[in-house]
Formats: sequence, structure tokens, C-alpha cells
Amino acid sequence: MATGSGLSALLAAFLFYRSSLPASSHVNSLALQPEAHQSSPQPDLGPRHQLTYEQWVDLLKREAKVAAEQRPKHLVILAGDSLSLWFPQELLPSEKTWLNQGISGETSYGLLRRLRLFDDTQPEAIFVMIGINDLIHGVREETLLANQREIVRHLKTVHPQARIVLQSILPHGGSQRLQQQARLAVQEKRQPPLWVDRLSVLPNQSIRKLNQQLAAIARDEKVEYLDMHPDFTDAQGDMLPSLTTDGLHLNRQGYQVWKSHLDSYNTQPPPPNFSFHF
Repeated sequence: MATGSGLSALLAAFLFYRSSLPASSHVNSLALQPEAHQSSPQPDLGPRHQLTYEQWVDLLKREAKVAAEQRPKHLVILAGDSLSLWFPQELLPSEKTWLNQGISGETSYGLLRRLRLFDDTQPEAIFVMIGINDLIHGVREETLLANQREIVRHLKTVHPQARIVLQSILPHGGSQRLQQQARLAVQEKRQPPLWVDRLSVLPNQSIRKLNQQLAAIARDEKVEYLDMHPDFTDAQGDMLPSLTTDGLHLNRQGYQVWKSHLDSYNTQPPPPNFSFHF
């Protein structure tokens, strides 16, 4: 972990990067089980790639504080893991101000713990996508679902004016594609990421069933549910190869699909007190 002037220089460089972003921008977040973050692949994006979990939390806390103090109009928060974290800022709807609270390796419990970081903000909407890292690390589905419900309840209580949108967990690339990732890693003489082995034995059918339970939670809690899972699957129910870089993370085309759902959100009024599918 960097200390002293090294850490200051690192954070200064990254904060300078953040300050160069246009109004439609990113702000990122972390989660439970710090060891999980070390095993998740990330694009090589300079200072961001070097931050520890604790440094990310501190950075996100600062950015949320700025958002709370400046109170930008049409603030929307992305809360989740690496899928939210790496959302290209230029693809986010430009008429909104985006606070990105995603961090690589995030789990549902980790997100639940740090929701307080943006308690003082006044978003008009909060989009939550979390859960794939729970499955990678063997967290019981009952625990994952309980954490999701508590996340929703916290957001409803603290941000009663906001539209809370619970998003479905996306599929993975399927065992065959993930095994290809493992073979590629061996050829390149590197250790395959932990998630490759874990997801290769997790049927995408299990994720579909889990999403049905997430939809039920959204319905019970009277928040919105955004089911993107069907738009990312092929005939076998696996992640479409054209939308992913490695069977887990999204490429630009994958984010374009996600963006289309965010665009739909912008054009539709909030539903009257019940779960809603865009």
C-alpha cells in the first residue's frame, strides 16, 4: 500500500484525471472481502488500476462529498462493482450528472456497508447492480438476496425522493468461453483469474432464477426493476460473445446495450408505486 508522498501523488494524479471529465462523469465504489478485488481483471487505466480498496473508498467518499455540497441538477448514481466502474463516461446520458459508485470485486455486503458514503447527496435516481462477485466467492443466495433487500430499504429511507432501480445480474460467458480464458492465461504464463474457475461451474440458469427473486424483492419493496439479462444472452443463455471482453466484463458494445436501457429510463416517467421493467 502506498504511503506518504507516494499516495498523495497517486491520488493527486487520479483526482486530476477526474477533474478533466465533462459534466456527465464517473464516481466509483468498493465492497467487502478486499482479497476479492485483487483477483478481478481490470483495464489498464493508469492510477485507477493501482488504488487499494481503502484508497477507493476514500476517493469515493470525497467525490460523494463534493456532490452533496454542490448539489448538481439531475444527479444519478451508479452503485455496484466493476461493471458499473468501467462504464464509459461518454456513453452515459449527457443530460444527467453521474456519480459512479462502482468498484472492482464489490459484493452485496460491501456495497451495503458503504451506502452511507453518499447519504448526503440528493440523486433523482440510483441504479444498483450487484451480486456476481457474491456468486464467485460462494456467498449463499439467501445472504445475497437479504443484502439486496437491505440495500433497497436503506436507499428508500435515505433518498425518498429518488427512483431506486434494482438491475438484474448479467449472465457470464458460459463454461466453454471461460475455459478458453483459462487456457489463454496458461499460454501467457499467468494465473487465470479466480472468477474463471468459479463461474465455469455456475450455470447461467441459476443467475436467471436469482434474477426472478430480485424482481420479487423490487416488487415487494415497491422500487423499479430493470431486467437487462435477456438482452445479453445467446440461444444457450450465456453472455453474447459480441458484448464481452472475457466472458464476464463488458466491451463497448455491451455498454451500448446497457446505455439503451438508461436512455429508456430518461424518457419514461416513474411508475406509480410498483416495480417496473424498462
